[in-house]
Amino acid sequence: MCGVIEIGPGFGVLTKELCAIAKKVVAVEIDSDLIPILAKNTEGIKNLKIIHQDILKLNIAELIAGEFHGMPVCVCANLPYYITTPIIMKLLEGRYGFESITVMVQKEVADRLCAKSGTPNYGAITAVINYYGSIKKLFTVSAGSFSPAPKVDSAVVKLDLYKEPPVFVKDEELFFSVIRASFSQRRKTIVNSLHSILNSRFTKQELCDIIIEIGQKQNVRGEELNIAHFAEISNRIYEKLHIKMEANYDTKSENQCLD
Repeated sequence: MCGVIEIGPGFGVLTKELCAIAKKVVAVEIDSDLIPILAKNTEGIKNLKIIHQDILKLNIAELIAGEFHGMPVCVCANLPYYITTPIIMKLLEGRYGFESITVMVQKEVADRLCAKSGTPNYGAITAVINYYGSIKKLFTVSAGSFSPAPKVDSAVVKLDLYKEPPVFVKDEELFFSVIRASFSQRRKTIVNSLHSILNSRFTKQELCDIIIEIGQKQNVRGEELNIAHFAEISNRIYEKLHIKMEANYDTKSENQCLD
């Protein structure tokens, strides 16, 4: 049995169901008005701990070490639109060793999270998530399922996290920078997008050469590429950067010798 971190338990309806199937549940709720209601609705449940905290400010590593004692941990969350990406990225970037992350989000957000490359909904967040795990939409929840009913439908998505990334990346910071730049202006080709962040180190022709080297046309756009392509691009940029740095170092050394 695994442990569960539930983000945004609200009144505790899902919390009670999670406690019935999990070894331990830690419910993290930011709304102080909901804490007494949640505590009353879950009174007597021994494998539940309620924490009044903002998940974005919580030390998750300490929470896992202190509450779950080495057991596998999953995350379950009901996330409002405006905070979805920051929370998901915190959960992923921390590399906490979660088995899976299951979240309910606005349906349009779910469509973006689960989009395939080459489709309109595919974006930077999709590519980044695909580096950390395999994501799929489980089901849609109509607005009428809630009271009061929101203006939009929701959907539940599940992200099964990889033990190791599916692609080899020489520099993760560069890899993510390449992804972000590739989607910063969707109408731009990836060459123009990358040139906007690398113009001091690469000419457009050099970037065109990199894109052609990985088997893509030079006017390809970011939404047409998957994470394997982004990994290839970032790795080649990384290699060529180091070649340039070594060449500059050798030149400086020669000049110093001549002086």
